[in-house]
Amino acid sequence: MTHPSDFLIEAGVVLCGLDGAGRMQLRHDAMIRVHEGRIAHIGAPEAVAFGNGHLPRFGGPGMIAMPGLVNAHHHFGITPLMGGVPFAPLELWLPRFRLIRQIGPRLDTLYSAIEMLESGTTTVHHIHSGLAGSPEDWKAGADAVLGAYGETGMRAGFSFMIRDRNVLSYDPDEDVLAALPAEMAEWWRPRLSAAATPIGDYMDFFRRMQADWAAKAPGMVRMHLAPANLHWCSDGALQEIVSTARAAGANLHMHLVETERQAAFAQRTFGCSAVEHLHRLGCLGPELTLGHGNWTSRGDLDLLADCGCMICHNASSGLRLGSGIAPVNEMRRRGIPVALGIDQSNIADDRDMLLEMKLAWALHRETGLWNDRPDAAAVIAMATEHGARSAGFGTEVGRLEPGRRADILLLDRARVERPFVSPHTPVAETVLHRAARDAVDSVFVEGRRVVEGGRVTSIDRGAVLAEIGDRLAAPETAGETEARRMVEATMPVLAGFQRRSSPHEAHRPYRYNAMDHG
Repeated sequence: MTHPSDFLIEAGVVLCGLDGAGRMQLRHDAMIRVHEGRIAHIGAPEAVAFGNGHLPRFGGPGMIAMPGLVNAHHHFGITPLMGGVPFAPLELWLPRFRLIRQIGPRLDTLYSAIEMLESGTTTVHHIHSGLAGSPEDWKAGADAVLGAYGETGMRAGFSFMIRDRNVLSYDPDEDVLAALPAEMAEWWRPRLSAAATPIGDYMDFFRRMQADWAAKAPGMVRMHLAPANLHWCSDGALQEIVSTARAAGANLHMHLVETERQAAFAQRTFGCSAVEHLHRLGCLGPELTLGHGNWTSRGDLDLLADCGCMICHNASSGLRLGSGIAPVNEMRRRGIPVALGIDQSNIADDRDMLLEMKLAWALHRETGLWNDRPDAAAVIAMATEHGARSAGFGTEVGRLEPGRRADILLLDRARVERPFVSPHTPVAETVLHRAARDAVDSVFVEGRRVVEGGRVTSIDRGAVLAEIGDRLAAPETAGETEARRMVEATMPVLAGFQRRSSPHEAHRPYRYNAMDHG
């Protein structure tokens, strides 16, 4: 992993970030000087290089430089599909995650980090699926994840999903367990015990981790809190989590109205939308990012805009699970910052943010001649500066300008433009629509070159992938076989609870979004 303290990067074009009018700011034939992990100067090569001819140089006039990408919503490495869980609607998909074979948090994180870095993503918000076991186990797991990001050189926000009710369905867990045969109920009971953990214990753990990682990796790690979803968190838990985050200066990331069933739960339980209920609890604010938001109404979006909240749009996830399509254009009209996340995996079952950006752009074209739709610059901002803010690094990364940390993606322009792109085509449009993983030449994080020639430099990627393959190809253990039997036998019971909580749902063509209900 190359880490000179002071060096130069040359590029034929530099995408710096949006100006106040939403246009991409460009520098042509420019050079970037990096000093001790930060951008010190961007300007004409002769000016930046003056007196610095002794410094190492990277890039060249055939490169496009842009901010490192940000995956603002990520969970784990081995995808459900890889783990034997085919796609299904969310509520019938999540319980089957118990069938996915575990390879350990370090190896799992290394795998996703390789995919992200090699497609230009330098920062991730890792939303840990949940804590199990003792507080010592919690710490060992979280440290393993963050340690793996450190090995690869990635910047990471970290949070852990918190649930204190309704883990298996929209009904109380005890009701679900009572409907199961005794053997199955006893198998599930200890696996739901984390929901009984006092919220104060989780908050104490968060504060310890925040202090610990601020000392271990200042600037590289931000600790956040993730109340899992409205149906998974009691009102008291939500208020305690939010007040803790605000006191600690941390961000919050909460899944919300990902599916139509989640929106219906709020109306049935509280007599108002999920967003309205959070507003009544005092939980909305600029530190909060809502993951998905597929079933938000116009009134919900007005509230979110007024309170300064963000949205993390997970385009592939909404399509693959049939959850819905977020009303991103309505969000943007209200000035709500929209970040991009890949969730479990994207449309190609990997962590390629360059591909996710293309999908997000296409998904929100709408059909009018004159409607306001996101252009390439807007989508790039979703995947850079907006994601950086959501992940807790908003003043540090996401743009290329002096004083910011040197998280820089270099694309080989010849590969992006092959065989030819007109010079009249805006560079941002070319990058969005034509840049693919094979165009990634180098990736820098905090001034360290962590990808060279399109491959990670800090770890033996071949060895990591081989070890994962060997572990997953091994015969099932007795415990894994039992888990498969228990989960598969439970699914019809869970489906029955879902039918009772969604009595009027029937098949209908895919709607563009939920705005008709606003």
